[in-house]
Amino acid sequence: MKVILFGATGMIGQVALLACLDDPDVTRVLAVVRRPTGRTHARLAEVMVKDFTDYAALEPALTGYDACL
Repeated sequence: MKVILFGATGMIGQVALLACLDDPDVTRVLAVVRRPTGRTHARLAEVMVKDFTDYAALEPALTGYDACL
């Protein structure tokens, strides 16, 4: 399963990120963040976003995922 995660640097988001990375069924995590998570993992990718009201430029990167948190 591939997961998109918004808010991965917040209190709850950090827990969700760790849970996703610990789950062997999650093959990829895309963290959409304003600032880096500070974590490195083979299954983790980060996309920095300055304007959370406009995702047009990110649309290609957001396709092909199974879940969004």
